[in-house]
Amino acid sequence: MFKTLAHTPALALATAGYLKALLSDGALPGWYKELVATRLSVLQKSPYAASAHTLSARQKGATEAQLASVQGDFETGPFTEAEKLGFRCAERLHRSPAEIGDNFFAELKSAYSDPQIIELMATASAFELFPRFVDALRIPITPLPEAVVGKKV
Repeated sequence: MFKTLAHTPALALATAGYLKALLSDGALPGWYKELVATRLSVLQKSPYAASAHTLSARQKGATEAQLASVQGDFETGPFTEAEKLGFRCAERLHRSPAEIGDNFFAELKSAYSDPQIIELMATASAFELFPRFVDALRIPITPLPEAVVGKKV
């Protein structure tokens, strides 16, 4: 994606800065935000984004069981109730922001702090954009280097 963005250097720099701040450890751990990004990439049927964020989630500490669950049925996966609630939030936002009604938002507030909710919503919103962006530009999946294939970081 960044090779393509390099055609517009200011946009490449801004995007890199935004994604670094968004997906690093913050109020929520980076591995969890990468799993949210993976989940939305799967929902959008974006092989490029799903591959990229699966790798990033793994590198940041997500387990193979978590990765498998987020690509299928996270409800039965090895997640806390709060983590499952976060995935439900991302899925609701994916379908329509109107699905995050007052009752659901109150449930979020009971499980997450305001900074955590902001990071969750920002991550979910960003990964409505990025999978569409990379797929519309026909950006090919970058093959993993041999040193990374099969290696658990």
